[in-house]
Amino acid sequence: MLKDIPPADLLAAIRVVAAGDALLAPTVTRRLIAEFARWPGRTPVAPAALDVLTDREREVLSLVARGLSNGEIAERLVVSPATSKTHVSRLLTKLGARDRAQLVALAYETGLVIPGAP
Repeated sequence: MLKDIPPADLLAAIRVVAAGDALLAPTVTRRLIAEFARWPGRTPVAPAALDVLTDREREVLSLVARGLSNGEIAERLVVSPATSKTHVSRLLTKLGARDRAQLVALAYETGLVIPGAP
């Protein structure tokens, strides 16, 4: 989290971390994505790495890669926040990722999400 976040957001972040989830501010995620997209000579990960995912999980992964929080994903997909969190947890497990940042990297490496695309 950035040091200039509002107190209410800081409290929410503490609750997220206390619940065992990883937390990455959307602004940090955007910077990470922009930096990642500029790296020359990356070795792409085969899109087959995502074959273990359902269509819904791919959709959730693309939203994670765009920097949306679990709550924002829940609103976008019209599901409960618990369902959104479950989808993200399953993504972490199925893809062997330790945190959301790795999910973001994988989404870009496999071409699921393309830098600059809406």
